[in-house]
Amino acid sequence: MSETTLLILILFIGLFWFIIGSRSALNLKIQASSKMHSLPFYHGLYLALISVLPAILIVSALGVIDDYIFSRMILNEIPEQISSGNRYNKLITVEQIRNVIEGTNFVEPSPWMKKAASTWSGWSNNLNIIMIILGLGGSLLIGFLGYQKIENSFRARNKVETIILGLLAISSGVAILTTLGILFSVIFESLRFFAIIPIQEFLFGTSWNPQFEGAERAGSGQEGLAEYGSLPLFVGTFLISLIALVIAVPIGLFSAIYLSEYANKRERSILKPVLEVLAGVPTVVYGFFAALTVAPLLRSAGFTLGLDVASESALAAGFVMGIMIIPFVSSLSDDVINAVPQSLRDAAYGLGSTKGEVVLQVVLPAALPGVVASVLLAVSRAIGETMIVVMAAGLAANLSINPFDAVTTVTAQIVTILVGDQEFESAKTLSAFALALTLIIITLILNLVALQVVKKYREQYE
Repeated sequence: MSETTLLILILFIGLFWFIIGSRSALNLKIQASSKMHSLPFYHGLYLALISVLPAILIVSALGVIDDYIFSRMILNEIPEQISSGNRYNKLITVEQIRNVIEGTNFVEPSPWMKKAASTWSGWSNNLNIIMIILGLGGSLLIGFLGYQKIENSFRARNKVETIILGLLAISSGVAILTTLGILFSVIFESLRFFAIIPIQEFLFGTSWNPQFEGAERAGSGQEGLAEYGSLPLFVGTFLISLIALVIAVPIGLFSAIYLSEYANKRERSILKPVLEVLAGVPTVVYGFFAALTVAPLLRSAGFTLGLDVASESALAAGFVMGIMIIPFVSSLSDDVINAVPQSLRDAAYGLGSTKGEVVLQVVLPAALPGVVASVLLAVSRAIGETMIVVMAAGLAANLSINPFDAVTTVTAQIVTILVGDQEFESAKTLSAFALALTLIIITLILNLVALQVVKKYREQYE
């Protein structure tokens, strides 16, 4: 029995106890002379929660432990000449044995692989039996014990609220721990990279070319030396993002002001959905549009005006990216502007202010925190975009602030580095983590600065 099937059965058991508990409490309410503390719904929900949650926790824990036990058991079956190598060879060997078990291997496995697979298959069968007994049996048993507690004075509602509060706390903890896990994994791998490449060379170097790592330079007969100066990548990232924001922020903000303050209900019901359709368009479509339409158009216009515009330019990528993030600025700003109390507008009109004065001097300052939040979301979306950059701006790491030149971004290079089979110990692969860490720090600084600006102006309305 698969884990998915087992979890579905546990959920059905929880539904069973919910129905039984609710009906039992309802009958007790009808027959009892005294008032019940909690509604029948809470009694049923209490039985469902206590029968499902521990069982799911047990099955999930066994599923996680399963992989660890599998790895430890298999290592005992691996020949010494293989197990004495580095940990990556061991991981590859474990995956090969897993393929033998699943029947996805394409070559005849060695005898020791077959033995290891047989050992694991026996353990897997035993583990499935244990999971079924603990999962299904535990769910039925705990539900039955909870069923015995149903009575008029039982505080089922309080118990349910305590359980839900615990789930909310656990969810928050999981979110925080996941974030910390991602951050620390990036930090550790970045430190390994900086142990190979000096941090000052990475941050201030003006040449980025990791593809020559260990390769032979054409025609020279010499081994190529990779270059890890990230400055061109970050300059290209912020150049394209700046172009996108110059287009998206004014258009998005003006659209939000018009929809919330000037448009009637009919216009708003038509224009707002049409504008938000842009948010649902896949980025690859924007990439095609940028590469096949915008880039040639800009190149032709530049040729007409006597300007040298590259076929893959930052201007083309930034322009299309700006169009893509308009809905993020517009929708959030519109919601924030609509949330401004009408009393502020009425007070301004009562003092003789015009429509424009109310918008500029009352509504926008009051909605400033939300507007800044929408811009920050747009910035994050622009910085993290990859497909448009790859298709419209290319992968050339040029140190240039000329929007007509071909540039690349940090995210595009990360994808390029990690695509395909890579040696994880190499500086080329580890450089992706260093780029990610630097980008996280820069984005965090930008967010902190923006929050301070918002806090300063927000104090006027507190």
